[in-house]
Amino acid sequence: MKPIQLKAEIISNKQVGPNFWRCEISAAKIAKGALAGQFLNIKVNDTCVPLLRRPLSIHHADDRKLAVLYEALGPGTRALSLKKQGEFLDLIGPLGKGFKIPPAQAGGKNVLVAGGLGVAPLLFLSKKLNPAHTSVIIGARTKNHLLCAGEFKKRGFQTHITTDDGSAGLKGQVTDLLAKMISKINRLNIYACGPKKMLQAVAEISVKNKFNAQLSLETHMACGIGACLGCVVNTTKGFKRVCSDGPVFQADELIW
Repeated sequence: MKPIQLKAEIISNKQVGPNFWRCEISAAKIAKGALAGQFLNIKVNDTCVPLLRRPLSIHHADDRKLAVLYEALGPGTRALSLKKQGEFLDLIGPLGKGFKIPPAQAGGKNVLVAGGLGVAPLLFLSKKLNPAHTSVIIGARTKNHLLCAGEFKKRGFQTHITTDDGSAGLKGQVTDLLAKMISKINRLNIYACGPKKMLQAVAEISVKNKFNAQLSLETHMACGIGACLGCVVNTTKGFKRVCSDGPVFQADELIW
């Protein structure tokens, strides 16, 4: 589906954690063609402040609406958090390339690896995966920063948690749990999203064990459509743009 630009009405914009918000938007024309891993580029104000749009992963999409999950940190996302039901946002989407589900999953296992807000596209992706063959690992700074664990559990996914301070689940990193899992699995499809260091560690594990791994990169973007070359990453096939060639890449093509 080609990206489109439109004005979309906010259905709800609710706080779901310390500085975390979930915004649901009425945008059927974008939602119907959206894929897990793609994103929206959102203009949060009608003024020139902030100047650039904000790229946010699509967290949910159905036939009439979509949702984004975000942290109100900078001026753009803080402005977005102040938006109310009934107000409008200027959207461009769906943008980028999403996750691809291998056609033959028989006999294989899937694992979703999320760090922080990396859960946003992975919850959307989980709609396409069988809970009986899929595990989820979610990492966060503390138990108060955990997102979507309950939603994965409600959908029937075996869900594991790590926190940096040990306040919930295992104290440590998501890759600690991933390393334990792979010792019992011969064939694995990994889908991951989170901070760069986490993704690099996931890539190293997957390449070493010859697992199929798709990583959704989080990076700063300017135009969001591939024109400005402000979000390039190095790959085995040269430099690629995260916004248009990604944000989802195969782990073995990325050069860290």
